[in-house]
Amino acid sequence: MLHIDDIRVFCSDDNIFLTEHLLTRMRQRNIKLKDIKHAIAEGEIIEQYPDDYPFPSCLINSNEIHIVCSIGEELLYIITAYRPSPEQWEAGGRKRKGGGHEMRNMQSRNGRNNS
Repeated sequence: MLHIDDIRVFCSDDNIFLTEHLLTRMRQRNIKLKDIKHAIAEGEIIEQYPDDYPFPSCLINSNEIHIVCSIGEELLYIITAYRPSPEQWEAGGRKRKGGGHEMRNMQSRNGRNNS
C-alpha cells in the first residue's frame, strides 16, 4: 500500500518520472507539472490499486485534479492526471458516483480514516 508521505518524499524534479501518456494528457488537459506537485503536496490518497503492474499505484485527490502515481526503482511515476468530471465524481472529487469502482478505506496524511 502506498502512503502519501512516501509519495511526497519522492516528489522532486530528480525523482519524478513522467510517462508519455501523462505528457500527452497534460497537454490535452492544460495541466502543468506545478499543478501535479501541488496536488501531491495538498491532496490525499482516495483509492489504492495494489495489483497494478509493474508497481502498485494509487489515486490522489486534491479537489482540483486527480493524480494516478506509483513508486518503484527509487522514482515517483506519474501515470496520469485529470480534472474529476462532475458526472462521474461527487463534489470534492473524493467519491465516485454510482459505485462504479469500489472505494477503499484510506488513511489521510493526518492518519484519520476517511471512509
